[in-house]
Amino acid sequence: MWRSTSPQTGYDAERSARAGEVGKVGVPSGHRPHDMRALFDGIPLERMNTSATINATIRRGSLVYVALQRAGRRPGGLSGYATTSSRSTSPAARTSLPGPSVAAHGRPHHARGPPCRWNPINICSYHLQEAGATPSEELAYALVTAISVLDHVRASGRVNAAEFAEVVGRMSFFVNAGIRFIEEMCKMRAFVELWDRITRFRYGVEDSKFRRFRYGVQVNSLGLTEQQPENNILRIVLEMLAVTLSRDARARAVQLPAWNEALGLPRPWDQQWSLRAQQILAHETDLLEYGDLFGGNRNVQAKVDELVEGAWSEIQVVLSQGGAVEAVESGYIKQRLVESNARRLRAIEDGKLTVVGVNAFTEGEPSPLVVDGNQNVLTVDPAAEAEQVAQLERWRRMRDIAAVSRARDALRRAAERGDSVMPSTILCAKAGMTTGEWAGALREVLGEYRAPTGVAAAQTSAGRAAPVDVGGSMDDVDSLRMEMKRLERELGRRPRILVGKPGLDGHSNGAEQIAIKARDVGFDVVYEGIRATPEHIVKSAVEEGVHLVGLSILSGSHRVLVADVLKGLRAAGLERVPVVVGGIIPKDDADALRADGVARVFTPKDFELSAIMRELVELIHVRASS
Repeated sequence: MWRSTSPQTGYDAERSARAGEVGKVGVPSGHRPHDMRALFDGIPLERMNTSATINATIRRGSLVYVALQRAGRRPGGLSGYATTSSRSTSPAARTSLPGPSVAAHGRPHHARGPPCRWNPINICSYHLQEAGATPSEELAYALVTAISVLDHVRASGRVNAAEFAEVVGRMSFFVNAGIRFIEEMCKMRAFVELWDRITRFRYGVEDSKFRRFRYGVQVNSLGLTEQQPENNILRIVLEMLAVTLSRDARARAVQLPAWNEALGLPRPWDQQWSLRAQQILAHETDLLEYGDLFGGNRNVQAKVDELVEGAWSEIQVVLSQGGAVEAVESGYIKQRLVESNARRLRAIEDGKLTVVGVNAFTEGEPSPLVVDGNQNVLTVDPAAEAEQVAQLERWRRMRDIAAVSRARDALRRAAERGDSVMPSTILCAKAGMTTGEWAGALREVLGEYRAPTGVAAAQTSAGRAAPVDVGGSMDDVDSLRMEMKRLERELGRRPRILVGKPGLDGHSNGAEQIAIKARDVGFDVVYEGIRATPEHIVKSAVEEGVHLVGLSILSGSHRVLVADVLKGLRAAGLERVPVVVGGIIPKDDADALRADGVARVFTPKDFELSAIMRELVELIHVRASS
């Protein structure tokens, strides 16, 4: 798996260096000679199929494979696929950069030179489940995204009928596997059935080879717990089994998180443990020696039929709105994800959904794996950031500036005309343009897509239609609303909080659920989505007159980002406004944040939203009365 800050967001190191994020939101990959070649050094590409989770900037990132191919790194051609479905990830991780799809253009460009078994588009539904999607929603929104891409390619006229079947055959998927073992196993079988239906009847693909549902998996990270984290390895293994037991719907590649990802960045040993789980399954067990173990099982087929029916119904809803793009831009898909995640969190908080070690079976022996939480995660050396920026500056001094300028102009012209950007992107790569410069040129022409947050439209227990309770019993919610009324009288207006997502990480689930819960109990809530700068957060706090600022940071960059916000608030005269922080934060860092002036630090173990709301109410009350 290749996941990096630059491909995900299109920024060079010095852009994120200010926020201390280099090496924490993935590996930096600003320019080909140093970053990319170092990244692939020692990896036997001739024996590997590489998955690149890149999304928006794949048009540039995929050229790495062309360069490596021509440099002789793989004489027999390259093999791999790239996550490029920005519209499917945008309502979840929202990492979109505008621009035409590579799907219609990837094949001819990658067909030159030695054979290149490259799949130019990979529909990513992993982020959907992480954002709260039910199995039927994950099925529906992934498949309707694929329909949107293929409809666009077919309508473009760039490929003939024979080539179009091959384009369909090059579609691949990157999915999620959660802890509900049977349901997840049936979901994969439903994916196979639905994809065969779509490719056969919507697109008329006769060759069964081109109708094959090809997918890779990362098992679920959403369900990993900070409490009793050793239990996570058991969850990971069960989730892996769900996507490997069905031979006719088996994953082509499996990626496993580490047991301690709810604590922080995993160390090499932690990653090795997950790798060993795969190797034991593949080489010690007899799992791969048998045909489909579930064919003809009526319980399994009944669940598959239920998922197929639910997903197909939702696909029709999205298509009736114009398709995946329209449903994303209207906020419909994001709203559904926020509401589904709210229901999941409510079930955990109420005890209707058991999470071992979190809301049940919480007492036990301390884990020998977690002697000191700060010794069980990887700490990134701050010096690596400065080194990366220095490398980038040296590279820029070495380039032919005139060649870079000509390539940038060619890229801008292609974007303005709506032409394929692949030829000009190749020129940019040859001239030595960095990822951030390439993306910046496209942003100048096309702007930057900001998906709806889904928070404003999400229905809560205070909503009008289709209410979604967002955690805590109604007694708790009613009690909180009464406290809010008292606080409103004390302040002379409704309490207002700002929920901010500084930094580059695209995972906004926690921020969204805090926002809708706060709105539900009576706060005025200011939430503008992901990737806000500290300066923008301070500016919003001043303009909106907020009583509290809440920051959600999952990249590990909390020390630098929070310090920037605190400094800005003090400079703006808002030093009395309490600041709370939520994220994956080791104990020592939490202590340091509190010493710097942060009022509260919340981590994944703080799952009771009503309890968090009470702390926020108390903080505002104390500051107002002191």
